[in-house]
Amino acid sequence: MNVFRHPPLKVGTIAAGMILSAFILVLLFLIVSHPSPENLISSMFSPEIRFAIYLSLLTSVVSTALCIIIAVPAAYGLARYDFLGKSIVNTTLDMPLALPPLVAGVGLLLFFGTSPFGKALAEAGLVFVFTPLGIIIAQFFVNMPFMIRIMRSTFESISPRYEYVAKTLGCTDTQAVWRVTLPMAASGFFAGAVITWAKGIGEFGAALLLAGATRMVTETLPISLFLNMSCGKLNLAISAATILIAISIISLYVFERYGGSARF
Repeated sequence: MNVFRHPPLKVGTIAAGMILSAFILVLLFLIVSHPSPENLISSMFSPEIRFAIYLSLLTSVVSTALCIIIAVPAAYGLARYDFLGKSIVNTTLDMPLALPPLVAGVGLLLFFGTSPFGKALAEAGLVFVFTPLGIIIAQFFVNMPFMIRIMRSTFESISPRYEYVAKTLGCTDTQAVWRVTLPMAASGFFAGAVITWAKGIGEFGAALLLAGATRMVTETLPISLFLNMSCGKLNLAISAATILIAISIISLYVFERYGGSARF
């Protein structure tokens, strides 16, 4: 029975994958090829797009660094230790993955705009509402689960026996993690950092609600795409879309090429 069932299933799966891939490639080709090459290049070098690229790179790098600082120890703890309420913690940390970005943006706006804690931060000079700092926080909140999941999967794939052996050779717990586990997790760390950075550059919904959409102030590439499409400036909008597509393709290639066993 299996001999007759598997070939049709395999052919159907491959055909569905090829059709879906062709559809995606056609859509991407239509976006990139719509304006003339001259208009596309001139739009990419316009002051607005250059500002959007600068702000996107700056905010995504900072938010990715924050994700790394917090996600790596959190993922290690979730991978190595069992404790009461671990499933609740896992579910809570994964919640931003299921939440629509607009809902996350509303929550962040209320927290930093109306809560006593948010008002205290504003009085201290840390204003997150309608500022580039809000973009960083939105990217951090939405993309943190990606880094945690990738690093947790990476740590779970590394046997704790290596750490035990390191301890028998005189390493402390911290030294065993630093000298043994982290080097072995380098591929997952690199893949997680790349995909988190790419997701940060593409963040739109939560950043729009918390930081707003002000030209040359909080205008990242996705927000520039939104603003220019709203105003009918198609060349600028497609320029932003083309850059985002290029970043996505490069990031996915790096993730698949160097990610090793790291997966979501």
